[in-house]
Amino acid sequence: MKITIKDVAHVAALARLQFKEDELEAMTAQLNGILDSFDKLQTVDTTGVEPSTHAVDVSNAFRDDRVRPSLTPEAALANAPEAEEGCFKVPRIIEV
Repeated sequence: MKITIKDVAHVAALARLQFKEDELEAMTAQLNGILDSFDKLQTVDTTGVEPSTHAVDVSNAFRDDRVRPSLTPEAALANAPEAEEGCFKVPRIIEV
């Protein structure tokens, strides 16, 4: 499937991008090159190859969840410029 300059101009307009004529031509050539690469990949025989999401095995690097002591509400609010009823008080930014 070949992409035309008209296709690129249409998608650019949808994305609110503006290209000069020579830029449209270059973009069209690059996109067609990418599609040609995909066409080549479609010809590769993948029979017997299991689908994968990564080229190498990946394992989680998460640490174990352990209960640890945390700050008391008083300690957490100790440096707050303003606090109210055990919570940080911040300036209103939305006008009602």
